[in-house]
Amino acid sequence: MMNDTRTASRDFSYLDYQALGNELKQIRVELDATRSNDDFRHLRKIEWWGRACSIAGFATAWIVPNPISAFLISQGNFTRWTMITHHVTHRGYDKTPGIPPQYTSKIYARHWRRLVDWLDWIVPEAWDCEHNIFHHYYTGELTDPDLVERNVDFFRQWRLPRPIKALVIVFFMCTWKLIYYAPNTIWILQQVRARKKRESSEQGKLRSVVPDDHHPVETLRLLLPFNAAGREFWRTSVLPYGTVRFVITPLLFLPLGYWAAMCVLFNLLMAEVLTNIHTFLTIVPSHAASDLYRFSTPVSNRDEFYVRQIVGTSNYRCGGDLNDFMHGWLNYQIEHHLWPDLSMRQYQLVQPQVEAVCKKHGIPYVQESLFVRFVKLWKILLGTESMRVGHTSRQDDSSVTNAIETAPNQAPGKSKQLGTV
Repeated sequence: MMNDTRTASRDFSYLDYQALGNELKQIRVELDATRSNDDFRHLRKIEWWGRACSIAGFATAWIVPNPISAFLISQGNFTRWTMITHHVTHRGYDKTPGIPPQYTSKIYARHWRRLVDWLDWIVPEAWDCEHNIFHHYYTGELTDPDLVERNVDFFRQWRLPRPIKALVIVFFMCTWKLIYYAPNTIWILQQVRARKKRESSEQGKLRSVVPDDHHPVETLRLLLPFNAAGREFWRTSVLPYGTVRFVITPLLFLPLGYWAAMCVLFNLLMAEVLTNIHTFLTIVPSHAASDLYRFSTPVSNRDEFYVRQIVGTSNYRCGGDLNDFMHGWLNYQIEHHLWPDLSMRQYQLVQPQVEAVCKKHGIPYVQESLFVRFVKLWKILLGTESMRVGHTSRQDDSSVTNAIETAPNQAPGKSKQLGTV
Protein backbone atom coordinates (compact mmCIF):
# COMPACT_ATOMS: atom_id res chain seq x y z
CA MET A 1 0.00 0.00 0.00
CA MET A 2 1.44 3.38 -1.06
CA ASN A 3 1.83 5.83 1.84
CA ASP A 4 0.90 9.53 1.54
CA THR A 5 4.42 10.80 2.15
CA ARG A 6 5.77 8.94 -0.84
CA THR A 7 2.88 9.95 -3.05
CA ALA A 8 3.42 13.66 -2.34
CA SER A 9 7.21 13.48 -2.44
CA ARG A 10 9.13 15.10 -5.26
CA ASP A 11 12.13 12.91 -4.48
CA PHE A 12 11.93 9.30 -5.62
CA SER A 13 15.11 8.14 -3.90
CA TYR A 14 13.06 5.64 -1.89
CA LEU A 15 12.45 3.56 -5.01
CA ASP A 16 14.38 0.43 -5.88
CA TYR A 17 14.95 1.49 -9.46
CA GLN A 18 16.65 -1.70 -10.53
CA ALA A 19 13.96 -3.97 -9.14
CA LEU A 20 11.22 -1.91 -10.75
CA GLY A 21 13.09 -1.87 -14.05
CA ASN A 22 13.67 -5.61 -13.98
CA GLU A 23 9.98 -6.33 -13.45
CA LEU A 24 8.97 -4.04 -16.29
CA LYS A 25 11.58 -5.57 -18.59
CA GLN A 26 10.25 -9.03 -17.79
CA ILE A 27 6.72 -7.89 -18.59
CA ARG A 28 7.97 -6.61 -21.93
CA VAL A 29 9.61 -9.95 -22.72
CA GLU A 30 6.31 -11.69 -22.04
CA LEU A 31 4.45 -9.10 -24.13
CA ASP A 32 6.67 -9.71 -27.13
CA ALA A 33 5.69 -13.35 -26.97
CA THR A 34 2.01 -12.36 -27.34
CA ARG A 35 2.44 -10.77 -30.78
CA SER A 36 0.21 -12.53 -33.25
CA ASN A 37 -2.07 -11.96 -36.19
CA ASP A 38 -4.74 -11.11 -33.60
CA ASP A 39 -3.04 -7.73 -33.31
CA PHE A 40 -3.55 -7.04 -37.01
CA ARG A 41 -7.14 -8.27 -36.97
CA HIS A 42 -7.82 -5.95 -34.03
CA LEU A 43 -6.17 -3.03 -35.86
CA ARG A 44 -8.33 -3.66 -38.91
CA LYS A 45 -11.46 -3.79 -36.78
CA ILE A 46 -10.72 -0.41 -35.22
CA GLU A 47 -9.77 0.98 -38.63
CA TRP A 48 -13.12 -0.09 -40.05
CA TRP A 49 -14.97 1.40 -37.11
CA GLY A 50 -13.37 4.72 -38.02
CA ARG A 51 -14.14 4.26 -41.71
CA ALA A 52 -17.74 3.37 -40.92
CA CYS A 53 -18.05 6.66 -39.01
CA SER A 54 -16.62 8.59 -41.97
CA ILE A 55 -18.87 6.84 -44.51
CA ALA A 56 -21.99 7.45 -42.41
CA GLY A 57 -20.96 11.05 -41.86
CA PHE A 58 -20.42 11.86 -45.53
CA ALA A 59 -23.50 9.87 -46.57
CA THR A 60 -25.66 12.30 -44.61
CA ALA A 61 -23.52 15.48 -44.63
CA TRP A 62 -25.00 16.76 -47.92
CA ILE A 63 -28.59 16.83 -46.65
CA VAL A 64 -28.34 19.59 -44.06
CA PRO A 65 -25.71 21.02 -41.69
CA ASN A 66 -26.06 18.94 -38.53
CA PRO A 67 -23.95 17.90 -35.55
CA ILE A 68 -24.48 14.16 -36.08
CA SER A 69 -22.84 14.07 -39.51
CA ALA A 70 -20.12 16.40 -38.27
CA PHE A 71 -19.41 14.18 -35.26
CA LEU A 72 -19.22 11.02 -37.38
CA ILE A 73 -16.78 12.67 -39.80
CA SER A 74 -14.80 13.96 -36.83
CA GLN A 75 -14.66 10.52 -35.23
CA GLY A 76 -13.34 9.04 -38.46
CA ASN A 77 -10.61 11.69 -38.58
CA PHE A 78 -9.88 11.21 -34.88
CA THR A 79 -9.55 7.44 -35.38
CA ARG A 80 -7.15 7.82 -38.27
CA TRP A 81 -4.76 9.97 -36.26
CA THR A 82 -4.88 8.77 -32.67
CA MET A 83 -5.38 5.05 -33.24
CA ILE A 84 -4.11 4.02 -36.67
CA THR A 85 -1.36 6.53 -37.47
CA HIS A 86 -0.21 6.89 -33.88
CA HIS A 87 0.45 3.21 -33.33
CA VAL A 88 1.63 2.30 -36.81
CA THR A 89 4.24 5.09 -36.97
CA HIS A 90 5.44 4.10 -33.48
CA ARG A 91 6.31 0.68 -34.99
CA GLY A 92 3.55 -0.98 -33.02
CA TYR A 93 2.83 -3.42 -35.84
CA ASP A 94 6.22 -3.75 -37.55
CA LYS A 95 6.85 -7.15 -35.93
CA THR A 96 3.29 -8.44 -36.14
CA PRO A 97 3.20 -11.80 -37.96
CA GLY A 98 1.70 -11.50 -41.42
CA ILE A 99 1.39 -7.71 -41.32
CA PRO A 100 0.94 -6.14 -44.80
CA PRO A 101 3.80 -3.74 -45.66
CA GLN A 102 1.48 -0.70 -45.82
CA TYR A 103 0.83 -1.06 -42.09
CA THR A 104 4.51 -0.82 -41.16
CA SER A 105 6.28 2.38 -40.13
CA LYS A 106 8.63 2.37 -43.11
CA ILE A 107 5.82 2.59 -45.64
CA TYR A 108 2.71 3.97 -43.89
CA ALA A 109 2.02 7.61 -44.88
CA ARG A 110 5.42 7.89 -46.56
CA HIS A 111 5.69 10.01 -49.72
CA TRP A 112 2.62 9.52 -51.97
CA ARG A 113 0.99 7.23 -49.41
CA ARG A 114 0.31 10.29 -47.27
CA LEU A 115 -2.67 10.92 -49.56
CA VAL A 116 -4.26 7.55 -48.83
CA ASP A 117 -3.00 6.78 -45.31
CA TRP A 118 -3.04 10.04 -43.36
CA LEU A 119 -3.61 13.39 -45.02
CA ASP A 120 -3.89 15.93 -42.21
CA TRP A 121 -2.56 19.33 -41.18
CA ILE A 122 0.36 17.48 -39.61
CA VAL A 123 3.17 16.33 -41.91
CA PRO A 124 4.11 12.69 -41.14
CA GLU A 125 7.87 13.31 -41.24
CA ALA A 126 7.54 16.25 -38.84
CA TRP A 127 5.23 14.27 -36.55
CA ASP A 128 7.75 11.45 -36.40
CA CYS A 129 10.47 13.89 -35.38
CA GLU A 130 8.54 16.02 -32.87
CA HIS A 131 6.32 13.39 -31.27
CA ASN A 132 7.81 9.95 -31.76
CA ILE A 133 11.32 11.10 -30.88
CA PHE A 134 11.53 14.29 -28.85
CA HIS A 135 8.30 14.06 -26.87
CA HIS A 136 8.66 10.38 -26.05
CA TYR A 137 12.35 10.27 -25.20
CA TYR A 138 12.48 13.60 -23.33
CA THR A 139 9.05 13.51 -21.66
CA GLY A 140 8.65 16.31 -19.13
CA GLU A 141 12.12 17.75 -19.70
CA LEU A 142 12.84 21.23 -21.00
CA THR A 143 13.65 19.59 -24.33
CA ASP A 144 10.16 18.07 -24.56
CA PRO A 145 8.39 20.18 -27.23
CA ASP A 146 5.03 19.25 -25.70
CA LEU A 147 5.78 20.37 -22.15
CA VAL A 148 2.51 22.25 -21.73
CA GLU A 149 3.33 24.21 -18.58
CA ARG A 150 6.50 25.62 -20.17
CA ASN A 151 4.79 26.32 -23.49
CA VAL A 152 2.02 28.39 -21.92
CA ASP A 153 4.16 30.05 -19.24
CA PHE A 154 3.64 33.49 -20.80
CA PHE A 155 -0.13 32.93 -20.81
CA ARG A 156 -0.15 31.70 -17.20
CA GLN A 157 1.51 34.94 -16.11
CA TRP A 158 -0.80 37.29 -17.97
CA ARG A 159 -2.93 39.35 -15.60
CA LEU A 160 -6.19 38.99 -17.45
CA PRO A 161 -9.68 38.34 -16.07
CA ARG A 162 -10.31 34.60 -15.89
CA PRO A 163 -13.30 34.75 -18.27
CA ILE A 164 -11.01 36.28 -20.92
CA LYS A 165 -8.39 33.60 -20.31
CA ALA A 166 -11.09 30.94 -20.54
CA LEU A 167 -12.21 32.26 -23.94
CA VAL A 168 -8.63 32.17 -25.20
CA ILE A 169 -8.28 28.54 -24.06
CA VAL A 170 -11.55 27.54 -25.73
CA PHE A 171 -10.47 29.19 -28.98
CA PHE A 172 -7.16 27.34 -28.80
CA MET A 173 -8.96 24.04 -28.18
CA CYS A 174 -11.08 24.55 -31.29
CA THR A 175 -8.11 25.32 -33.56
CA TRP A 176 -5.04 23.76 -31.95
CA LYS A 177 -4.15 21.24 -34.66
CA LEU A 178 -3.63 24.06 -37.17
CA ILE A 179 -2.27 26.83 -34.96
CA TYR A 180 -0.14 24.71 -32.61
CA TYR A 181 0.45 21.07 -33.45
CA ALA A 182 1.10 21.30 -37.19
CA PRO A 183 3.44 24.34 -37.07
CA ASN A 184 5.12 23.05 -33.92
CA THR A 185 6.05 19.76 -35.57
CA ILE A 186 7.34 21.52 -38.70
CA TRP A 187 9.33 24.01 -36.61
CA ILE A 188 10.98 21.23 -34.62
CA LEU A 189 11.95 19.42 -37.83
CA GLN A 190 13.37 22.64 -39.26
CA GLN A 191 15.44 23.24 -36.12
CA VAL A 192 16.82 19.73 -36.23
CA ARG A 193 17.81 20.13 -39.88
CA ALA A 194 19.50 23.48 -39.19
CA ARG A 195 21.40 22.28 -36.14
CA LYS A 196 22.54 19.12 -37.85
CA LYS A 197 23.87 21.19 -40.70
CA ARG A 198 25.79 23.42 -38.28
CA GLU A 199 26.99 20.58 -36.10
CA SER A 200 27.73 17.85 -38.63
CA SER A 201 30.55 16.64 -36.40
CA GLU A 202 27.96 15.60 -33.81
CA GLN A 203 26.17 13.06 -36.02
CA GLY A 204 24.49 10.41 -33.92
CA LYS A 205 24.34 12.45 -30.70
CA LEU A 206 20.74 13.54 -30.80
CA ARG A 207 20.82 15.70 -27.70
CA SER A 208 23.19 18.08 -29.48
CA VAL A 209 20.40 18.96 -31.90
CA VAL A 210 17.47 19.00 -29.50
CA PRO A 211 15.76 22.41 -29.87
CA ASP A 212 15.98 23.31 -26.18
CA ASP A 213 15.19 26.98 -26.88
CA HIS A 214 11.71 26.03 -28.09
CA HIS A 215 9.02 28.64 -27.55
CA PRO A 216 5.48 28.57 -28.96
CA VAL A 217 5.79 32.15 -30.27
CA GLU A 218 8.41 30.84 -32.69
CA THR A 219 5.99 28.31 -34.14
CA LEU A 220 3.25 30.92 -34.58
CA ARG A 221 5.46 32.73 -37.08
CA LEU A 222 5.04 29.82 -39.45
CA LEU A 223 1.36 30.70 -39.83
CA LEU A 224 2.46 33.59 -42.09
CA PRO A 225 4.21 32.60 -45.36
CA PHE A 226 6.61 35.54 -45.31
CA ASN A 227 9.82 33.54 -45.04
CA ALA A 228 11.18 30.15 -46.11
CA ALA A 229 10.05 28.42 -42.89
CA GLY A 230 6.50 29.75 -43.21
CA ARG A 231 6.31 28.90 -46.90
CA GLU A 232 7.39 25.32 -46.18
CA PHE A 233 4.60 25.05 -43.60
CA TRP A 234 2.01 26.31 -46.06
CA ARG A 235 3.33 24.17 -48.91
CA THR A 236 3.52 20.90 -46.97
CA SER A 237 0.78 21.33 -44.38
CA VAL A 238 -1.86 24.00 -44.95
CA LEU A 239 -2.40 23.81 -48.71
CA PRO A 240 -2.47 20.00 -49.22
CA TYR A 241 -4.93 19.24 -46.44
CA GLY A 242 -6.91 22.48 -46.68
CA THR A 243 -7.42 22.10 -50.43
CA VAL A 244 -8.46 18.45 -50.33
CA ARG A 245 -10.59 18.73 -47.21
CA PHE A 246 -12.39 22.04 -47.67
CA VAL A 247 -12.33 22.61 -51.44
CA ILE A 248 -12.15 19.37 -53.41
CA THR A 249 -14.33 17.29 -51.06
CA PRO A 250 -17.33 19.69 -51.08
CA LEU A 251 -16.98 20.09 -54.86
CA LEU A 252 -17.44 16.33 -55.27
CA PHE A 253 -21.01 16.80 -54.03
CA LEU A 254 -21.87 19.49 -56.60
CA PRO A 255 -23.73 16.96 -58.82
CA LEU A 256 -26.26 16.84 -55.95
CA GLY A 257 -26.62 20.60 -56.10
CA TYR A 258 -25.08 23.76 -54.71
CA TRP A 259 -26.91 23.31 -51.40
CA ALA A 260 -25.46 19.81 -50.97
CA ALA A 261 -21.90 21.07 -51.53
CA MET A 262 -22.39 23.90 -49.04
CA CYS A 263 -23.86 21.52 -46.47
CA VAL A 264 -20.80 19.28 -46.78
CA LEU A 265 -18.51 22.29 -46.33
CA PHE A 266 -20.35 23.43 -43.21
CA ASN A 267 -20.31 19.92 -41.76
CA LEU A 268 -16.58 19.59 -42.52
CA LEU A 269 -15.88 22.85 -40.70
CA MET A 270 -17.93 21.66 -37.72
CA ALA A 271 -16.12 18.31 -37.83
CA GLU A 272 -12.76 20.11 -37.79
CA VAL A 273 -13.72 21.95 -34.61
CA LEU A 274 -15.00 18.76 -33.00
CA THR A 275 -11.82 16.86 -33.91
CA ASN A 276 -9.72 19.63 -32.41
CA ILE A 277 -11.69 19.59 -29.17
CA HIS A 278 -11.72 15.78 -28.99
CA THR A 279 -7.97 15.45 -29.55
CA PHE A 280 -7.20 18.30 -27.17
CA LEU A 281 -9.27 16.66 -24.43
CA THR A 282 -7.62 13.28 -24.87
CA ILE A 283 -4.01 14.32 -25.56
CA VAL A 284 -3.12 17.40 -23.53
CA PRO A 285 -4.28 16.50 -19.97
CA SER A 286 -2.15 13.34 -19.85
CA HIS A 287 1.08 15.26 -19.13
CA ALA A 288 -0.05 18.47 -17.41
CA ALA A 289 -1.50 18.53 -13.88
CA SER A 290 -0.46 19.41 -10.34
CA ASP A 291 -0.06 15.71 -9.50
CA LEU A 292 2.30 15.03 -12.42
CA TYR A 293 6.03 15.68 -12.63
CA ARG A 294 8.35 17.62 -14.91
CA PHE A 295 12.16 17.43 -14.80
CA SER A 296 15.11 19.79 -15.08
CA THR A 297 17.81 17.19 -15.77
CA PRO A 298 18.27 14.41 -18.33
CA VAL A 299 17.72 10.77 -17.39
CA SER A 300 20.66 8.68 -16.19
CA ASN A 301 19.64 5.20 -17.30
CA ARG A 302 16.79 3.06 -18.51
CA ASP A 303 15.35 2.36 -15.06
CA GLU A 304 15.09 6.08 -14.34
CA PHE A 305 13.49 6.50 -17.77
CA TYR A 306 10.77 4.06 -16.70
CA VAL A 307 10.11 6.02 -13.50
CA ARG A 308 9.81 9.33 -15.31
CA GLN A 309 7.36 8.00 -17.87
CA ILE A 310 5.11 6.77 -15.06
CA VAL A 311 5.17 9.79 -12.74
CA GLY A 312 4.98 12.30 -15.61
CA THR A 313 1.97 10.69 -17.28
CA SER A 314 -1.64 9.87 -16.47
CA ASN A 315 -4.22 7.40 -17.76
CA TYR A 316 -7.97 7.68 -18.24
CA ARG A 317 -10.51 4.93 -17.73
CA CYS A 318 -9.31 1.79 -19.52
CA GLY A 319 -10.91 -1.34 -20.87
CA GLY A 320 -13.28 -2.37 -23.64
CA ASP A 321 -12.88 -1.56 -27.32
CA LEU A 322 -15.72 0.97 -27.41
CA ASN A 323 -14.43 2.90 -24.39
CA ASP A 324 -10.89 2.83 -25.77
CA PHE A 325 -12.14 3.82 -29.23
CA MET A 326 -13.76 6.96 -27.86
CA HIS A 327 -10.56 7.78 -25.96
CA GLY A 328 -8.44 7.20 -29.07
CA TRP A 329 -6.43 4.61 -27.11
CA LEU A 330 -4.86 7.62 -25.37
CA ASN A 331 -6.22 6.29 -22.09
CA TYR A 332 -3.17 3.98 -21.94
CA GLN A 333 -0.61 6.78 -21.92
CA ILE A 334 1.47 5.38 -19.06
CA GLU A 335 1.91 2.05 -20.79
CA HIS A 336 2.41 3.77 -24.14
CA HIS A 337 5.22 5.90 -22.74
CA LEU A 338 6.90 2.88 -21.23
CA TRP A 339 6.69 0.98 -24.52
CA PRO A 340 5.67 3.12 -27.51
CA ASP A 341 5.96 0.21 -29.95
CA LEU A 342 3.09 -1.99 -28.78
CA SER A 343 -0.17 -2.72 -30.57
CA MET A 344 -3.48 -1.43 -29.30
CA ARG A 345 -4.50 -4.91 -28.18
CA GLN A 346 -1.28 -5.31 -26.18
CA TYR A 347 -1.95 -2.11 -24.23
CA GLN A 348 -5.23 -3.59 -23.07
CA LEU A 349 -3.41 -6.73 -21.93
CA VAL A 350 -0.55 -5.03 -20.10
CA GLN A 351 -2.30 -2.16 -18.30
CA PRO A 352 -3.37 -4.14 -15.21
CA GLN A 353 0.14 -5.57 -14.87
CA VAL A 354 1.80 -2.15 -14.97
CA GLU A 355 -0.65 -0.77 -12.42
CA ALA A 356 0.06 -3.71 -10.10
CA VAL A 357 3.83 -3.23 -10.37
CA CYS A 358 3.50 0.47 -9.57
CA LYS A 359 1.42 -0.25 -6.49
CA LYS A 360 3.90 -2.89 -5.37
CA HIS A 361 6.82 -0.43 -5.54
CA GLY A 362 4.93 2.54 -4.13
CA ILE A 363 5.17 4.64 -7.27
CA PRO A 364 2.26 6.96 -8.16
CA TYR A 365 0.05 5.52 -10.89
CA VAL A 366 -2.40 8.27 -11.84
CA GLN A 367 -5.65 7.18 -13.47
CA GLU A 368 -8.85 9.22 -13.46
CA SER A 369 -11.66 10.10 -15.82
CA LEU A 370 -10.88 12.33 -18.78
CA PHE A 371 -13.03 15.11 -17.38
CA VAL A 372 -11.30 15.09 -13.98
CA ARG A 373 -7.95 15.26 -15.75
CA PHE A 374 -9.18 18.13 -17.92
CA VAL A 375 -10.13 20.16 -14.85
CA LYS A 376 -6.60 19.69 -13.54
CA LEU A 377 -5.16 20.74 -16.91
CA TRP A 378 -7.43 23.80 -16.89
CA LYS A 379 -5.84 24.95 -13.62
CA ILE A 380 -2.37 24.56 -15.12
CA LEU A 381 -3.38 26.62 -18.16
CA LEU A 382 -4.86 29.38 -15.99
CA GLY A 383 -1.77 29.45 -13.80
CA THR A 384 -3.61 28.68 -10.56
CA GLU A 385 -1.69 25.41 -10.09
CA SER A 386 1.70 24.13 -11.19
CA MET A 387 3.29 20.78 -11.93
CA ARG A 388 5.65 19.10 -9.50
CA VAL A 389 9.36 19.19 -10.23
CA GLY A 390 10.61 15.63 -9.87
CA HIS A 391 14.03 14.47 -8.77
CA THR A 392 14.66 10.96 -10.02
CA SER A 393 18.45 10.81 -10.48
CA ARG A 394 20.17 8.25 -8.31
CA GLN A 395 23.14 9.41 -6.21
CA ASP A 396 24.96 6.16 -6.99
CA ASP A 397 24.67 6.61 -10.75
CA SER A 398 28.27 7.08 -11.86
CA SER A 399 27.68 7.27 -15.58
CA VAL A 400 25.14 9.46 -17.32
CA THR A 401 24.07 8.17 -20.71
CA ASN A 402 21.88 9.65 -23.37
CA ALA A 403 18.16 8.98 -22.92
CA ILE A 404 17.96 7.74 -26.47
CA GLU A 405 20.69 5.19 -25.88
CA THR A 406 18.91 3.85 -22.80
CA ALA A 407 15.34 4.14 -24.05
CA PRO A 408 13.55 0.84 -23.49
CA ASN A 409 12.89 -1.75 -26.13
CA GLN A 410 13.74 0.37 -29.12
CA ALA A 411 13.49 -1.35 -32.45
CA PRO A 412 16.70 -2.53 -34.14
CA GLY A 413 18.62 0.43 -35.49
CA LYS A 414 16.49 2.92 -33.59
CA SER A 415 19.39 4.86 -32.08
CA LYS A 416 21.05 5.15 -35.45
CA GLN A 417 17.83 6.35 -37.02
CA LEU A 418 17.23 8.91 -34.29
CA GLY A 419 20.66 10.36 -34.77
CA THR A 420 19.96 11.03 -38.42
CA VAL A 421 16.53 12.62 -38.34
